[in-house]
Amino acid sequence: MGSIPDPGELTELTQPSFDEFQRQTSLMTSCTLLWKELSDHINSLEQNLMRQSEALKRKIETLDSETKASLDSLKKRELSIEDSVKIALNRVEFHTKAAMKTLNDDVEYNPDGEVDDGDGLLQLLRPMCLKMEAKEFWNLVTGKKKEIDLLRVKIPEALLGCIDPARFVMEAISEVFPVDKRGSEKGNDLGWACVLILESLIPVVVDPVIGKSRMLVTPSMKEKAKEIADTWKRSLEERGGIDNFRTPDVHTFLQHLVTFGIVKKEDLELYRKLVVASAWRRQMPKLAVSLGLGDRMPDMIEELISKGQQLDAVHFTYEVGLVDKFPPVPLLKAFLRDAKKAAASILEDPNNAGRAAVYPYVLIDNLLYSLQFMILDYSLNSFICLMPDFAHRVCCKQNA
Repeated sequence: MGSIPDPGELTELTQPSFDEFQRQTSLMTSCTLLWKELSDHINSLEQNLMRQSEALKRKIETLDSETKASLDSLKKRELSIEDSVKIALNRVEFHTKAAMKTLNDDVEYNPDGEVDDGDGLLQLLRPMCLKMEAKEFWNLVTGKKKEIDLLRVKIPEALLGCIDPARFVMEAISEVFPVDKRGSEKGNDLGWACVLILESLIPVVVDPVIGKSRMLVTPSMKEKAKEIADTWKRSLEERGGIDNFRTPDVHTFLQHLVTFGIVKKEDLELYRKLVVASAWRRQMPKLAVSLGLGDRMPDMIEELISKGQQLDAVHFTYEVGLVDKFPPVPLLKAFLRDAKKAAASILEDPNNAGRAAVYPYVLIDNLLYSLQFMILDYSLNSFICLMPDFAHRVCCKQNA
């Protein structure tokens, strides 16, 4: 028999091996790293959820605000309908009486269209509008370009007598827009008359209560206006793009869109290109804003500067309130510098001796003319102070 070990005797304990210790240490390290990675992932998820929750909350608040604004606008429009209808009925009654009076009165008509004052011009225009004689109205307006300021005042008054002013205007300008139908007479630019008549229609069809946000144009006439705009756009593609169109035609198209309220968001890039291509027209900055290009104006101004059209850029900055971002004086100095370089290059060109004898001076003369009006329109006294030699030449130009 074996002996029984003494309970009081110390029993030698089996010591763990070093490899086992390393294995457990490695396991603990891996668990710690996994725990940290998991904790970081959970924290990241929580932060993302918080950010998304805040973003969603802001969107809901914005949506609530926009919904409230839309509801308020709809409520205002709903409440304004009755007042607008009353005003329209009173206007109809007034113009019915005026029409009867005009038709009964013996108005002496001069075949040559010669009138002495605004009242005489209105007497010629109003019967044509009352009788919806669009062609006669067009012929009269296009024959009085020298009286354009008077026409600008009297045409809206005359259009008030139309049964359907929108239809009348579209019929009046249909000879040249959207397609010029004059044949051999196409060389005579009548875009100014189209723009003038379209501008004159706005105060006639605008809602008298809530303003330009609601144009009093019938759905059928608005659809007709859209068809005209689509026809012009197709002709733009057929003729090879913007470069093959005259600025007056482009101006008429853009004014047509604004007048009838048929601007399309998907065509904003086309509108931008058209505005930049016709930027020298004084109405373009405000027209661009009406077309919904307000957010793109800084980029458009930078594009004009890059093309060397600093004068147009200055005009845009003043009209849309970006003078602080695009100071005018550096732009005008750059324009002067570029113009001098262009004139010098012509003078030094041995292949164009005849052109060099005259053209540089014509270029400088046109430069002075353009800058003169720019300085006077926007009171750019700081530019004159920085360029005393130029100021002297402008003064000489004004006194000439």
